[in-house]
Amino acid sequence: MPPVTINWSDLEIAFERNSPEQESFLDLENGDLLSIVEGEPDAAARRARVANSPDRYVRVDPASSREQYRWMERFVGLVQDQALRERLLVAIDGKGAFRRFKDVLLAFPAERERWFAHRSELLHLHIQTWLEHMQIQVASPPPWGQVTAHVETPELPRLTHVGEAPGEILRRQARDMLDEIPAAELPTAIVFLEFLRERGAALLLGLAAPESTPEPVSTGQGSREPADPDHDSPGKDAAAE
Repeated sequence: MPPVTINWSDLEIAFERNSPEQESFLDLENGDLLSIVEGEPDAAARRARVANSPDRYVRVDPASSREQYRWMERFVGLVQDQALRERLLVAIDGKGAFRRFKDVLLAFPAERERWFAHRSELLHLHIQTWLEHMQIQVASPPPWGQVTAHVETPELPRLTHVGEAPGEILRRQARDMLDEIPAAELPTAIVFLEFLRERGAALLLGLAAPESTPEPVSTGQGSREPADPDHDSPGKDAAAE
């Protein structure tokens, strides 16, 4: 197989996009990415093109939400500030972990940038490992260069608790507070909770950036705001399997 001139930016996006409605294939002839989005008019034709040329197209295996959850856990284990580390431990417990994790980091710009760098390095290592496994030779190296695998971080520190996980303790406390609210005020409390569920606490506290502020974009070093894999969040217990 001759070396492939890969569109690295498109390949990076394909690897971090973990959507059940979309598949991506690397064209080994020109290095482009062919995407198939379920439900789009040309989906059947694109799928037929791949099926008719099995030696030309290779399916991209994006980093699963389970794997990305482990990346998040590894980052939390590297956080030096104990108070922030404990907040992140609570944030990544249960469904919606990715969104809550990002919400917490909005108040800590330096740690947020460190997370982007950490995640990009692991994503690039994932791409590099995939190319080696598929025995795909590239005509030119990626803009981020060669990535070296690091020694695994120590076991993720846990909050001290007996019986209940940190998130369950907080949920129980919230239920206890709801029991003390007069029935006439419950509709207001429910509306408030729905707001938090849909928009997150960061927006309520004024931590989120205005909608007109553009998201970070890729600079070749992976500074782009990553896609949110919460649609397939595995939760802490599942991720540890």
